[in-house]
Amino acid sequence: MRLSVLDLVPVRTDQTTADALAASLRLAQTADRLGFTRYWVAEHHNMPSVGATSPPVLIAYLAAHTSQLRLGSGGVMLPNHAPLAVAEQFALLEAAAPGRIDLGIGRAPGSDPVTSIVLRGAAGRDDRDIDNFPEYLDHVRAMMSRAGVRVQLPDGDYILKATPGAATEPRLWLLGSSMYSARLAAAKGLPYVFAHHFSGKGTDEALALYRSQFVPSDLAAGPTTFLTANAAVAETREEATALMLPNLHMMARLRTGQPLGPLELVEDAQGAELTPQQQHIVDSGLKRAVVGTPVEAAEQLRALGERFGVDEVMVHPVASARRGTDPGTSPGREKTLELLAKELF
Repeated sequence: MRLSVLDLVPVRTDQTTADALAASLRLAQTADRLGFTRYWVAEHHNMPSVGATSPPVLIAYLAAHTSQLRLGSGGVMLPNHAPLAVAEQFALLEAAAPGRIDLGIGRAPGSDPVTSIVLRGAAGRDDRDIDNFPEYLDHVRAMMSRAGVRVQLPDGDYILKATPGAATEPRLWLLGSSMYSARLAAAKGLPYVFAHHFSGKGTDEALALYRSQFVPSDLAAGPTTFLTANAAVAETREEATALMLPNLHMMARLRTGQPLGPLELVEDAQGAELTPQQQHIVDSGLKRAVVGTPVEAAEQLRALGERFGVDEVMVHPVASARRGTDPGTSPGREKTLELLAKELF
């Protein structure tokens, strides 16, 4: 089974943003050394526990310090940005690291409503850009191509390219967590990734729709997909569960409308009190996550691959750390990758 990595650049209570970036660089280098297929970074804004705000900046940083991994966005939230800007950024990344760049594109805002207004309003964007998402997707794809886009003007045609001399193009993926995204990816013949790690709901239906309605294209001859899963792996199931608990608590607070903060350390999460609703969210998250010993986690990943018919799974290593850990490291996340690689590669 091929394994890849999704990274939100988590920021713990004992870390600065610089610490979190240093820890993510170490994690990417670990994935590179172990033979993971790809390493994607997210786009989220104004979240106290997430340092991944700009995928192209992070990808450039990681590309300079890795050699084999495919690096990509999981994903760029296209309604937040001008399509030309996204095309230019990823065309340059592909030129700098040819054959290693994935452009994963999503439709969600990646932020709370207030931040979204500030982010998109300053760029002259609004909800109409969400409605125009399919068209913008086509624009990004075309502008990254060698031929570019031919724009018809009153005095003649105008050629618009993301970069003047493209030799190769980034691999384009559509990200989603709904039937809308599955249907759109199928219609456009795009590779598709379902955000199974986020809620675990609708995965079967979305992938079935994508496969049944897929229209072959020059980007994918047939349905091409994998899915994502939260993961924490340790020598014992108890330790893996303890390392995952801070992330589960953060999700419980997010989904019950409670104030968010940096990612807790393990000891703080173990002493936290939850409402019954929050505890239910935590319990549900544990059930669908990849968590346990290396043997248990490998069995869970194989089962995911078989159930959903994919030969690649992107793990989101969510292990936090214990008090006294070097802030520039994330040993639980690195160990998760190391133990999975030893068991599955």
